[in-house]
Amino acid sequence: MKQPSTHRSLERGLALLEAVAAADKPASLAETARRLGLHRSTAHHLMQTLVGAGYLRQEKSSRGYELTPKLYQLTGRLWNAEQLRAMAQPYLEDLMRATGEGTSFAAWLDGGVTIVAKREAEVPVRVVQDVGGQRPIYCTAVGKAIAAWLRPSELRVALGRTRMQRLTPKTITTQSAFDAELRRIRAAGYAMDDEEQFEGLRCIAMPVFCYTGGVLGAVCVLGPKQRMTQQKILAAKTPLADVAGRLSERLGYAHA
Repeated sequence: MKQPSTHRSLERGLALLEAVAAADKPASLAETARRLGLHRSTAHHLMQTLVGAGYLRQEKSSRGYELTPKLYQLTGRLWNAEQLRAMAQPYLEDLMRATGEGTSFAAWLDGGVTIVAKREAEVPVRVVQDVGGQRPIYCTAVGKAIAAWLRPSELRVALGRTRMQRLTPKTITTQSAFDAELRRIRAAGYAMDDEEQFEGLRCIAMPVFCYTGGVLGAVCVLGPKQRMTQQKILAAKTPLADVAGRLSERLGYAHA
């Protein structure tokens, strides 16, 4: 009698993993159990077993379940934009509250820098961002933070498709200046956009890494230059580094 029971538990456990993987947000116990036709207590036992084995994690606020990086590492897969948005949003909330300015997470997807999540500041004058929007790699803080840690081959391909167009008087437009900027970013650990894409806008960004050890994206704090003074930018570095580090850990990055 044990062998059929073991098979049934294995099949149910795999079905639970598939259901969680298919969800665009943390999967609730009740909805997952209903979808699979399982008793709630059975689903709870299996999901907690998968949490204990390191294949699922339970999100603290919603109590929903998500895949851990372990499965992505086994399959060599990465997250899509919707999954990254769900993971990044709580971290952006923390960062906005710590800095009082807008925050966003840009991911390196399909050879481009894409805003996948944002949290606008709770002030009358704010920078409005577009989720799904593309950002130039050469003149934005998130783009440069990603570029500084890309593999050289990836960076060459990206720059081969990029025309360094002058968008403001401060925009970098030459390869030599860009190379020097990337060296500065790697030494400092963060990237700046000081009115390089849009006049009147300042942004500071730090890279986010994943289980592969490579850069997956960048998280940033941004606002109008009247508020984003040098003092405020310096103050933002500590909470920004904290969020970038925690999000990297959430994506399976192991510090050397």
